[in-house]
Amino acid sequence: MSMARIGLLAAAAWMIAAPSCAQDAAAPPSAPPSSAAVAPATSARALPATQALFDSYVRRGLMPGIVGAFGAGDAPTTFVRAGTIADADAARVPAADADSLWRIYSMTKPVTAMAAMILIEEGRIGLDQPVADFIPQFRSMRVLTDPANSLASRPAARPITIRHLLTHTAGLGYTIITKGPLLRAYEQAGLVPAQLDRRTEAQARTTRPATLKEFAERAAAQPLIADPGTTWRYSIALDVLGRVIEVASGQPFDAFLRARIFEPLGMRSTGFTVSPGDVRRLATNYVYLGATRVAVDPGATSVFLTPPSFPYGGAGLVSSARDYDRFLHMIQDGGILDGRRILKPETVRLATSDLLPPGVVFSGIAGGTGGTSGAQQGYGAGGSVTLSGPMAGIYGWGGAAGTVAWVNPGRRTRGTVMVNYMPPERVPLRAEVAAALATDLAGADGRARR
Repeated sequence: MSMARIGLLAAAAWMIAAPSCAQDAAAPPSAPPSSAAVAPATSARALPATQALFDSYVRRGLMPGIVGAFGAGDAPTTFVRAGTIADADAARVPAADADSLWRIYSMTKPVTAMAAMILIEEGRIGLDQPVADFIPQFRSMRVLTDPANSLASRPAARPITIRHLLTHTAGLGYTIITKGPLLRAYEQAGLVPAQLDRRTEAQARTTRPATLKEFAERAAAQPLIADPGTTWRYSIALDVLGRVIEVASGQPFDAFLRARIFEPLGMRSTGFTVSPGDVRRLATNYVYLGATRVAVDPGATSVFLTPPSFPYGGAGLVSSARDYDRFLHMIQDGGILDGRRILKPETVRLATSDLLPPGVVFSGIAGGTGGTSGAQQGYGAGGSVTLSGPMAGIYGWGGAAGTVAWVNPGRRTRGTVMVNYMPPERVPLRAEVAAALATDLAGADGRARR
C-alpha cells in the first residue's frame, strides 16, 4: 500500500476517533476561479463509496448538500459533492460544489493560529511571551475561587502567555460552554464573538464591543477559570489572539489575514463577510429541532452579508472547500504552496506539535463546539494533534455547523468536509465518511495490486 493511502487511512481512523463539535470585515469573497481551474467531476469514479455516502445523505433528507476535498501529496485534489446549498427546487438552487461558501465557525481557529505563528517566526511575538506585553490590561489577572457560586477571586499564579492563547490553557471562558456567574459576566460584557442569524445578532450587538481592541480589554477585566498553564478549557483565546496579532503586526487583524495568508494562497472565497455578488454561492445554515431541520440563517438573507462587529478569530470565517484545502495543503507541504512561502517548515512542525504546557492534558471536547475527542490527543496551535499510533501526526479541528478539517504533514495527506447544520452530532458524519474513505482506499489498493 502506498504511503499516500496509508496516510489517508490513518486520517480516516482519526475522523472516527474525533466526532465533530464575527468588526471590520476582511476582503469579501470574490468570484470563484475560472472553470478551467475546477477539478472535473470524477469523484464517483475516484472515491465511489464516499460519493455514494454523500448521495445517500441528500437522498435521505439529512442535509441539502455536502462537499468534501481530499488530497495526498501534490496530486490534484479530489472533490466529492452531492446535493444543493439549500432546501428548495434543485433547478433554482445552486449545486453544492468546490466553490460553494460555508460558515466554518471554529475552523477559523487554525487560521488565526497560523497567522500568529507567522509573527512568532518573524520574532515579533514570542511563544512564551506574556500577553500583557501586547494588551496591558492582562497584566494583573485574577482566578475564581468559587466558580459555581460567585466571582470571588485571587491573584493568578502566573501571567497568560501566547502559548496559553494558542492552546486554550489561558483560563479564559467561552459562552458556549462556561456556566454559572462567569457565564453571566461574559454575556453582560458582550463577550460573544460569533454570528448565528440576524435575530440573535441584533441582540448580541446591544452589549458586544464594537472593536477587537475593546473586546480583548473587556475579556481581561473578567476573572479566569483556572491559573494560566494548568488546564485545557475551550475559550475565547483565539479571539484575544487576533488582537495580539493586530498590535504585533501594526495591521488590522482581518487585513493581516488577507495579506499574509488568503492572498498568497489564492484563497479568494474566504473572509468575514460575503459580498452581494457572492450571495448565490452561500449555503443556508440549519438547526435540527428534534428530527426536523429548520433553516436558521438562509443564504440569501444571511447575517454574514453584513460586516460583523469585528473579525472573530475563533469563529468568524466563511470559506469554500477549495480554499480550505489550499490552507491545509500549505501546512501539509511545510508552509509553502505554488511557490509562495507562508511559514518555514520548522514553524509548521512546531505549530502542529503538542504545545500544551507541562502537565496539561487534552482529552477531547464535545462535538457541538467543533472539537475533537479520542485517546492520545495533544493540542497544537489552534487545533488538536494526534500523538501516537497510526494516527500520529494528524492536526485538525472542526466547526460547530458540522465542518471537518485535518492534515497530516508527515504523511502529506489532508481532508475537508463542508456542511452547514447544527448540532453536528445529529448526523454521524465523521465516522461514516471515515469508513467510506477506508473502503475506497482499500478498493483502490486492491485494484492496484491486480
